[in-house]
Amino acid sequence: MRDKVAMLMLGFFVFASPAFAQSDDAAYCAKLGDYALRYAGNGAGEGGSKPDVAVTLAIDDCQKGKTAAGIAALEKKIRSKGFTLPKR
Repeated sequence: MRDKVAMLMLGFFVFASPAFAQSDDAAYCAKLGDYALRYAGNGAGEGGSKPDVAVTLAIDDCQKGKTAAGIAALEKKIRSKGFTLPKR
């Protein structure tokens, strides 16, 4: 009985870990998107800023669950503008 409980607990952690990681990636992707919109946009005149196409597409990737692609593109854009990435 004890072995069955241990195996059940192990199974839970093995299958739950990717879900938690995906959730963390989605949250980080959204955080990067907000950061990029704020700091890595193109000048729009009158002190405003608008996102460029790369930022918009990366945010769209994040929203569609393509977090690896979205994170990579957003990190690249933020770094290219000379900003430090937010904490993960």
